[in-house]
Amino acid sequence: MPTCTSQSASPVKTMQDLVRSLNEAMGSSGLGDDLCTVRKVKQLMHTYASQSDDWAQHAVYHEGTRYTRNLVDDGNGKYNLLILVWGEGQSSPIHDHAGSHCMMKLLAGELDEQLFAWPQDGSLVLRRTTPLRTNSVAYMHDKIGLHRIGNPSLTARAVSLHLYSPPYNMCKTFDESTGAAVQSSCTAQKLTNLMSSSQAYACSAGFAADPAMAMPQGSAITSI
Repeated sequence: MPTCTSQSASPVKTMQDLVRSLNEAMGSSGLGDDLCTVRKVKQLMHTYASQSDDWAQHAVYHEGTRYTRNLVDDGNGKYNLLILVWGEGQSSPIHDHAGSHCMMKLLAGELDEQLFAWPQDGSLVLRRTTPLRTNSVAYMHDKIGLHRIGNPSLTARAVSLHLYSPPYNMCKTFDESTGAAVQSSCTAQKLTNLMSSSQAYACSAGFAADPAMAMPQGSAITSI
């Protein structure tokens, strides 16, 4: 394990402060394989206390999708920062992250994350389910496994902030019963009335809203 220099993070009072601090922390290289930088970025995500005034303009949701991905900042090309809005009772497929780091902070509502081992002998094994509540921070990488994110509420949407380093637009989604994988992509379209170059990403190839993916009342389903 690397020895990381312990430094208190600068105050992160607004989303703008967070973006600026993330840019400073990752410099020109993104997260890469530097676990000290990963820990520093996770700490920065923790220090920001969610305020809806900071991110409401990015929290656009398209009816008929499980969730909508809204670009907040494209970093320096080594990472990007997105806000995802999750429909009531909707969840992602089980998926990987194409070798990228994924840092996620819950801004509003609740989500559940299911962590799976990579398929062995045609099956997916659920390792654990973790409830995420407002201001929770989670980290994911393909070396850890696969996961699925879901909104357990049938009456309220959830909003989450995601950092991906490096950015990607293709990943694999997995069939829970067989372990079979398919390539999935995300398409982007411009939105109006958002700050500068913000975009919304509508995930396709299995990511559209599906009534069968809605979670039964009281069940805990998982994560992207």
